[in-house]
This record gives sequence, C-alpha cells and structure tokens, in this order.
Amino acid sequence: MGELSFYKDKCVLVTGHTGFKGTWLCRMLLGAGAKVIGYALEPPTRPSLYEICEAEKDIVSITGDIRDFGNLKKTFEKYEPDMVIHLAAQPIVRESYKDPRYTYETNIMGTVNVLECIRGSGAVKSFLNVTTDKVYENKEWFWGYREDENLNGFDPYSNSKSCSELVTSGYKNSFFLNERTAVSTARAGNVIGGGDFAPDRIIPDCIKAAQAGTDIILRNPYSVRPYQHVLEPLYAYLMIMQSQYVDRSLSGSYNVGPDEKDCVTTGRLADIFCECWGEGIKWKSAAAKDAPHESKFLKLDCSKLKSTFGWRPVWDVYTAVEKTVDWTKSFLYGRDINETMNRQIQEFLADKGG
Repeated sequence: MGELSFYKDKCVLVTGHTGFKGTWLCRMLLGAGAKVIGYALEPPTRPSLYEICEAEKDIVSITGDIRDFGNLKKTFEKYEPDMVIHLAAQPIVRESYKDPRYTYETNIMGTVNVLECIRGSGAVKSFLNVTTDKVYENKEWFWGYREDENLNGFDPYSNSKSCSELVTSGYKNSFFLNERTAVSTARAGNVIGGGDFAPDRIIPDCIKAAQAGTDIILRNPYSVRPYQHVLEPLYAYLMIMQSQYVDRSLSGSYNVGPDEKDCVTTGRLADIFCECWGEGIKWKSAAAKDAPHESKFLKLDCSKLKSTFGWRPVWDVYTAVEKTVDWTKSFLYGRDINETMNRQIQEFLADKGG
C-alpha cells in the first residue's frame, strides 16, 4: 500500500486498537501487510467502528486494561512486537472531570506500563506515544504552539496527557538513549472521520442531530481548533515510527495538525457539515450550563514535522468533512464499510502521491 510497504511482515502492537483512531490504524496496517497485535478494553462506544468493520477477524486482539501490567507484559513476551504505538487512553475531557482518578491512572500509569514492557523487551525497535494538542499550557494565543512550549494541560485529561509526555521523556533519557529502541511522542489536533461515535465531539453530535432531524447545538461556535481527517495523523504516526526505526536520531516530539487555513471555528466546521450533508439541516448556539473549561484558541505549529520529514497535510477541512459524510451515509445505507474504509485510505495515499 504505497509508502506503507515498509510495514509488510512487521509485528506492530497497537494499544487502544478498539477505539476510533485505533480501528482506522489497524485497517491501514493490515492493508500494508503488517501483523497487528491489539491490546485494549472492549470498544468504548455502541455502536463502534471496531465491531462494524469486524476488525477482530484480521488481527490478534487481546482484551485487557492498560493498567494491568501483568497481562500487558505477557502480551509483549508472547508476541515480541517490532514496533509499538500507544493509543490507549481515557480521551474525553468531560469524563476526566467526572472521574479524574481513572483518567490519571489510565493515561499516566498506562504509559509507564507500556514503557516498562518495552524496557524489558529485546524486540521493540520503535515506539510512539500518541498524546494530544491539549498538552500545552494554553495561553489563548492566535499562533500555533511549538514542541518546546511548556506542557501543562488545564483539565484532568489534558494534564494527564502532559504527564504522559513527561513520563515518556523520563524513560527515554533514563533507559533508551543508548539502547536499541527509538522513542517519540506525537501531539495531534482534533480528528474527524467516519465511525467516530464518541460523546461530546462536534462531528458525531452533528450526525446525531442530522439523523434525528433536529438543529445541531453548538456549545462554543467561536472556538478555534486544528481539525483534520483521522488519516492525516495516522499516516504521520506511521511515518515517524518507520523513520526512527531506520534512524534513531529522528526520535523526538512532533506536532501533527492541519495548515493555518484549516484551523477553523466550530461554527465554520458545522457550516461545512451542513453543506455536505444537505437536507436543510442547520445549527444554533446554546451554551451548556455549568460546562467545564474549554480553550477558545488552540493551534499547532507543525514546522518541525514538515522540515524533518517533508510532511504536508493532504486533505483540507472541507474534504475531511466530505469524507466523513461519505463514510456515514455508506454506513446508514448498509454499504460495505471495509470497502469504504479501504477506498478512502487508497484515495488519501493517491492524493498524497504515495
């Protein structure tokens, strides 16, 4: 599959493989000919993309909690992965306010457990910890945050991911500087795409409203976010893992986000969705009572990723929404979801020139 042919016959362990991003990643790796080992809890939503596309048929799937070090260690010892990408997390800001202890345990100690397993493994040559654009101390700047900015996420979710970054850095400096394993982190912006059924996310909320024939309700229509299609960061993750596998000097921390023109307000994103969906749907603003803190401006400076790897975003925000609507209507009309996902992956790689 284009530039992903590097992954043919590689054994790749994906934590959090039953989630939205994890399922799309597994589909990309399978298309490239990789042997995929997944370690995660049961799918976090109903319905779930993982179950819809029946991903479990094509991978080795282990049901386990990332906080369970013993079970995770057995998985590493049994399958001896060449590469590891860590997606497992409690990823919802609002949930982190409801259960901060679980959020911190999962997002911090989960990272510690993965790194401990890698430290004890003789096989892993490339590791990537996926965090979030929200790891930065947000100063409501209009310009993008760079990788050397202060890490201090505001809410329990964002803060726990900041800590996960620090844990990864600590392990890298203490145990991996002169070792065989290359270690990086990736800080991705807001992702959208077909099959995201998570609560408190703008596009899933738009889809629910469209299905119900009601107006879309936006809590913060003027908040600016770095929206991108899910395939954008996933491709970047695979590129980073491949590159550092070959050249350990390329390990580091990388922002992954859209160009400046695609950092749009939530209201603009909803406008695009309404246009792509059709059927006369519209949105209105209604601030939620007692809503938790949300940043007004959040952008990433991705110059490091671009200069290091020659990386560029492929799809603009309008195309990202179009592809999401395409997937959703395929699902609602009972079409073959695996065919839709594989087609969109091929379209992405073709548009990229890979």
